[in-house]
Amino acid sequence: MTRLSLLNQINRYGKIVFLTVAAITVGSFIYVSTGLVRDLSRQERERMEIWADATREIITSVQESESQTVNIDFLLRIIESNSTIPVLLTDADGNILQYRNFDLPEPEAEPGMELSEANREFLYSKLAALEHSSNVIDIEIIPGQPHHIYYEDSTLLKRLSYYPFVVIAVMIAFVVVVYFAMLSTKRAEQNKVWVGLSKETAHQLGTPISSLMAWMELLPEMGVGAAEVAEMNKDVNRLSTIASRFSKIGSAPQMEQADLNEVVGHAATYMASRISRRINFTINLSSEPLPVEACPPLFEWVMENLIKNAVDAMDGQGAITVTTGRSDRHLYIEVEDTGKGIARKNFKTVFNPGYTTKSRGWGLGLALAKRIVEQYHRGSIYVKASQPGRTIFRIDLHPQK
Repeated sequence: MTRLSLLNQINRYGKIVFLTVAAITVGSFIYVSTGLVRDLSRQERERMEIWADATREIITSVQESESQTVNIDFLLRIIESNSTIPVLLTDADGNILQYRNFDLPEPEAEPGMELSEANREFLYSKLAALEHSSNVIDIEIIPGQPHHIYYEDSTLLKRLSYYPFVVIAVMIAFVVVVYFAMLSTKRAEQNKVWVGLSKETAHQLGTPISSLMAWMELLPEMGVGAAEVAEMNKDVNRLSTIASRFSKIGSAPQMEQADLNEVVGHAATYMASRISRRINFTINLSSEPLPVEACPPLFEWVMENLIKNAVDAMDGQGAITVTTGRSDRHLYIEVEDTGKGIARKNFKTVFNPGYTTKSRGWGLGLALAKRIVEQYHRGSIYVKASQPGRTIFRIDLHPQK
């Protein structure tokens, strides 16, 4: 496992720990809030039972005799103390006898006067809804004719019931903001590493390449054959191209109109002459031009990384096919190999920095290819299909308008 792979695992587990802690915090808050709502609901139930007892005692004392030794004032205070819980008192036939604490649609009538039609409809609609709830208390004032008290949750209880969801929404929003802020910070740090490493590599390569170019001019005078000098000159120019590619990372590359066939063909032809003869290399370029906005040096780098990845997957023996074409909406490139394949669960992981199945290497080739394709060329790169003996990497690009 490379150091970058280890860092990727640490980052992944760090995210899991962060999300787990956030979930536990939200769950704990829901548990506590639910307990508070349950306790308050139970207290309101007890208050309404006391209110029901007081109502029964008052009505019973009035019906039986005026000499009944009941503290009417005390009972009335109990009745009047309920100023927050909406309540309805009905008889056995469902007729509303009393009501309290409802916001009626029309001004309340004078005591003793009948309800307006709007208020009556409002109260009976409330009664119909409460009949299907558990907020009901039965009281028997006349034997065999039970009365019923229906009540709604108080405004405080309703607000407290909604409050956990509001706070949870705020907490989730906070967690999401923090999570994406962490990702943004991580990407910014990665970008600095990418840019710094690329610029430093280009700088370090510059001096020896310049020296090699000077020596190339002296080789013919030293008796080195023209063919050998030409081949060496190709590799020196190649090193110069590589240094130029590294220098472009971190800055906006120079985009130009190009034919995708030419860019892909140039990179594939170069790689075909430098891989094992035991690999059958096939290049299938589209018969029609494929105009695209691209930075040829960087895009050739992508192709080289994909082809090198295919060579490594086959252990130096097999077949590679590079294909270009046009679909309904995109121009595409496919690099197919006959290697050992990629597990479906790793289709996206292979593009992470540090992911590699080789004992040597940093696992940066595919990550760099993804960065060049998606950030600079506004395209997409992905594993189209994979199984032992057949893997296809595909690049989709927008055609030049």
